[in-house]
Amino acid sequence: MAEVKKIATRDSYGKALASLGAAKDNLVVLDADLAGATKTATFQKVFPQRHFDCGIAEANMICVAAGLSTTGLVPFASSFAMFAAGRAFEQIRNSIGYPHLNVKIGATHGGISVGEDGASHQCCEDFALMRSIPDMIVMSPADDVEARAMVNAAYEHVGPVYMRFGRAAVPVIHKEGFDFQIGKGEVLRDGTDVVIIANGLMVYEAMVAAEELAKDGISAMVINMATIKPLDDDLVLAAAKKCGKVITCEEHSVIGGLGEAVCAVLSEMLPTPVKRIGVNDEFGHSGPAATLLKQFGLSAEHIIEVAKSF
Repeated sequence: MAEVKKIATRDSYGKALASLGAAKDNLVVLDADLAGATKTATFQKVFPQRHFDCGIAEANMICVAAGLSTTGLVPFASSFAMFAAGRAFEQIRNSIGYPHLNVKIGATHGGISVGEDGASHQCCEDFALMRSIPDMIVMSPADDVEARAMVNAAYEHVGPVYMRFGRAAVPVIHKEGFDFQIGKGEVLRDGTDVVIIANGLMVYEAMVAAEELAKDGISAMVINMATIKPLDDDLVLAAAKKCGKVITCEEHSVIGGLGEAVCAVLSEMLPTPVKRIGVNDEFGHSGPAATLLKQFGLSAEHIIEVAKSF
């Protein structure tokens, strides 16, 4: 595919907060001593009185966000995915999920592409953790445009939302003005032989794979499933019925994420062969992001191999 502009979705998160904050004076942002890394510093520079650094204390930050939400404010609590979803899970479950409070969680540095930070920071379990909380919206954007639109949609949604953003720069595949809707998948390419359902940085890899597969006479549909919960069941079923074979791709463990969500729908409503591409029940390790993604099979090349063998 032709070279395209690359932007890290964590940068998109910071820009979206600053832009939205100008229009919504009840939006506040919390961070856990990571404003530079999560890019909430972009918001902080413009609205310092509405940015709260809670220190390296994610559990406390979530409780503060919960309290703020009861006053009519709309808090966006931000940290690395490993700490936002992992360290603060109990507080998210009991202080936000159970009372169904209007708190948004912006989790950056998700997945293997955290790279050199290593296994302790490469969170590949966050989708599974957040999906298990009743009524929690769980999302992961494919690019800059979708990430910014997602933040706006999260603000408008009343209730808890978890968004995962990445550290690595990814190609921009959407045009400005993209109409993002929570719970709706997006067909990026039509096909009839196999459907590739992906989210996050794996969406672009799926598109590259589909182009290469076409050269070998394999027609691959590509779906961007940015919302993992609630899943777009109707689109999954329609695509599976049309193609007969499904491949899921995610920068997350094959346990508990997009792949299992798709399998749950299909096993109950339309039994269909599925191959899941993700992190195979193992921890990551330190290394350059691009190298690690290939090593763990999170690449167009691996998608092509799986599709051909399928």
